[in-house]
Amino acid sequence: MSKGIISVLRFTSLRLRLVVVFALVALTAAVSASGIAYWLNREAVLKRTQDSALNDFRQEMQNRAATLPPRPTEDELRRTAEQMASGSAGYSVLLIGERDAGKPIVGASNPDVFTLADVPRSLRTAVGTKRPVTDTNDYPYHLFWQRTQRGSTPYLVGGTKIDGGGPTGYMFKSLAAEKADLNSLGWSLGIATGLAVIGSVLLAQVAASTVLRPVHRLGEAARQLGEGKLDTRLRVSGNDELADLSRTFNSAAESLQKKVADMSAREEASRRFVADMSHELRTPLTALTAVTEVLEDEQDTLDPMIAPAVALVVSETRRLNDLVENLMEVTRFDAGTARLVLDDVDIADQITACIDARAWLDAVDLDAERGIVARLDPRRLDVILANLIGNALKHGGSPVRVSVRTEPAAEDTTESEEGAEGGEDLVIAVRDHGPGIPEEVLPHVFDRFYKASASRPRSDGSGLGLSIAMENALIHGGSITAANSADEDGRVDGAVFVLRLPRDASGIERGLQTRSSQGEVEES
Repeated sequence: MSKGIISVLRFTSLRLRLVVVFALVALTAAVSASGIAYWLNREAVLKRTQDSALNDFRQEMQNRAATLPPRPTEDELRRTAEQMASGSAGYSVLLIGERDAGKPIVGASNPDVFTLADVPRSLRTAVGTKRPVTDTNDYPYHLFWQRTQRGSTPYLVGGTKIDGGGPTGYMFKSLAAEKADLNSLGWSLGIATGLAVIGSVLLAQVAASTVLRPVHRLGEAARQLGEGKLDTRLRVSGNDELADLSRTFNSAAESLQKKVADMSAREEASRRFVADMSHELRTPLTALTAVTEVLEDEQDTLDPMIAPAVALVVSETRRLNDLVENLMEVTRFDAGTARLVLDDVDIADQITACIDARAWLDAVDLDAERGIVARLDPRRLDVILANLIGNALKHGGSPVRVSVRTEPAAEDTTESEEGAEGGEDLVIAVRDHGPGIPEEVLPHVFDRFYKASASRPRSDGSGLGLSIAMENALIHGGSITAANSADEDGRVDGAVFVLRLPRDASGIERGLQTRSSQGEVEES
């Protein structure tokens, strides 16, 4: 993944969420405020225009329409309607009278603009309905109004009837100017909403930067701390929550540095103690080994009562010698002084030599083609094979089978571009036919001093063999895995250890040498 994509992903995390939240809050507040302001202004504008027009129409009906005779002519109605419409209110008028009973006549100020068909039926019904005069109702007829739409233009239609048999009048006023004003107001409020959102996004960026900059510094410091730079500290300024967090981080880092330093000192002291102890034991062990060899040669001539004790001394001396050698090897691994001495090795010959040297030829089946050559450390490979095969013979069941093959190098191999020959790995499998390894033991088989049975803490082994084999595989850039194999019925049929090594460990060796020289420069 490229750095650009990583930066985008970082940006789209907390920063984007902060910006989105700010923008949504601002948008909600702006839309709510704009909606309320638009609705209030709309009602005020329409009510003002409506009240002005209706009041003017009511006054005109009282001053002009009420003076018409009971049976006005169409001409009289038309002139009166034109006079009523000529005012500043800007509405059209329609007057309806009766020539005879049941014979209405209509006079319009502008028939092309306003006719009786433009008056909603519900409004005509309300205007023509006579209501009884009571204490709460002083007039039989009232002024009614309704907003209607013709095309895309809104209109106000109002109507009333003159009491005592006078004409019925309707007014028709366009609200196009008010609509234009309200549209202009809507655009203004929309622009204000957009500016508010933009401003909130900018403020969110500033707020996010203010908040995330210390968080980013804290994350970078935590990363450096995770990489082992235990002297990493944050600069603390202010007294807010982030400053308290920085102080807590510094305190935790300081405590961690102190504990790691104490643990490193104790670990170094332990390693030095084991190394010194192993080294000091080698001198008396050399003498003991020489004595035991003499005793072993003379064992057949010894008193039968003494012979078992001599055999025990010889066995335990060899075991102690192996333990000291293993401790010395572990100490070298822990100290980082283990090195590879590479050579071109025919794997089949190497395994055969390992088995022959330990008199295992009759107990081990070897499946390895000659000609498979690998560049590795033959001594360390011998140690690995001796531990794996010896462990299979000791704890597994015969026959023990050792098979060799090559495979393409694993994709996650990271040691060297010059790695295995042709990008190949060497794979050696050691399989026995014993009871297998208990599932709870499998995760621990390569742990130091781990023994599967707690009831039998004393055994011929030291508990270091498999861990040393794993360390030798790792120093080659390889690995060892342990598992149980199954027969055709699915039952456990022994254990299998698989050793995987790069076929050419030259790059691993150079990497070790480079790291060694760097360490020496740093310490000088």
